[in-house]
Amino acid sequence: MSLDIKKVEDFSKQSWDQNIIPTLSKYIEIPNQSPLYDKEWATNGYTEEAIQLLYKWVIAQNIAGSTCEIKTIGDLSPIIFIVIEATKKTNAKNVLLYGHMDKQPPITDQWTNGLHPYKAIIRDGKLYGRGGADDGYSTFASIEAIQCLKKQGIEHDRYVIIIEGSEESGSIHLPAYIDQLAAEIQTPNLIICLDSGCGNYDQLWVTASLRGVMTGDLTVKVLDEANHSGAASGIVPSSFRIIRQLLSRLEDPETGEVTSKLHVDIPSYRIDQTKLCAQVLGNIVFEEFAWNGQTQPISKDPFQLLINKTWKPTLCTTGVDGIPPISNAGNVMRTSTTLKLSIRLPPSFDSKKAGDIVKEILETNPPYGSTVTFKCDKSASGWDSPAIEPWLEKALQESSQQFFNKPHVYLGEGGTIPFMGMLGAKFPKAQFVITGLLGPGSNAHGPNEFLDIEYAKKLTGAVVYILAAHAALN
Repeated sequence: MSLDIKKVEDFSKQSWDQNIIPTLSKYIEIPNQSPLYDKEWATNGYTEEAIQLLYKWVIAQNIAGSTCEIKTIGDLSPIIFIVIEATKKTNAKNVLLYGHMDKQPPITDQWTNGLHPYKAIIRDGKLYGRGGADDGYSTFASIEAIQCLKKQGIEHDRYVIIIEGSEESGSIHLPAYIDQLAAEIQTPNLIICLDSGCGNYDQLWVTASLRGVMTGDLTVKVLDEANHSGAASGIVPSSFRIIRQLLSRLEDPETGEVTSKLHVDIPSYRIDQTKLCAQVLGNIVFEEFAWNGQTQPISKDPFQLLINKTWKPTLCTTGVDGIPPISNAGNVMRTSTTLKLSIRLPPSFDSKKAGDIVKEILETNPPYGSTVTFKCDKSASGWDSPAIEPWLEKALQESSQQFFNKPHVYLGEGGTIPFMGMLGAKFPKAQFVITGLLGPGSNAHGPNEFLDIEYAKKLTGAVVYILAAHAALN
């Protein structure tokens, strides 16, 4: 492999400073939310504005041998589909690069110090704004990594880049595109995803596993008409108390341990990798969070926390209906309470099976004969990386040393990238490199979300190195 590392570093720096950040900043300022969160996404113009911005930027790069199209199917959110033909004369293989351009809701009232989800602000080497790191940058970094190979005259493989518009909604619209474009996608030998995270900003982090997710609405209804609390309390059971009882069926309120029906046996090699990861990260595992007052983490053992985050099921309540704000809370026995539940699942647990299990646990024998319903609205299975081939292990190690001067580390992620589970099932022989910019404090989905610019430049260089190493295979 005749890659000039200094030229890669210079190219990546110049690309980010002059070519990526200006357009990525414009993308951040578009309030395009994922379809699950914005019911008007198809008509308010934000998704169209975002995808056109990215599309026009790709076209402007004028990459030799490339085609770039915006694909649409019916009322599904659009995707950007890019093909860059191989320049290798023999034994060219297929590489699939993936990212997304939809965003989570903004939570505007918690951003601080003049920051805002839809204002791109550079401060202390960080680019703040919703969706920059999760993961609007992926289109730019993928294209520029390939462009870097071309600038150095390195013969390369065939590349397919897919940028989808429904990842934050569980990739609900993507499978139809994958089926329709199967002939153009072909069979990838390597899959690179830039939608994940890093444990620190000092070395290359490779995602070893991703948890699945299942979300749904739990509703408890006790009355058809609200009543004065003085008349009804003590006679009518509170829907809120019943919902507390039901949640205790799923989760131990003292420990946070979720029902054993959603657990799996953790592979021993993943335990070993997690121990190494815990040694590298230490207390940063819990110190990165903005703790309030004297609140403490569940444990101060980094290994246990990482296992909790990556291989154990967890329950969060992310929304509520049926409860008025305090300013409008009269002395009333309410008719019902609805909670939005989000359950993270072990990487190898089937998400559809999880939905059935949770529904049975919650709806069976409802307290006081109340009306209890659980309606699953999103499920996506997790992903566990296949065994790493020697060439890729070598490329990961060398690229981390070249651009970070430290070894790479494998990290299980607590989040979900639904498409990776789909691809793992569809292409079982493919190698995966899942990585990204979401490191300590970056706070994807939350307030003050940022992208570490220097890390982004080095990560782009590492991607160039990995692509070059793959191209060098016979």
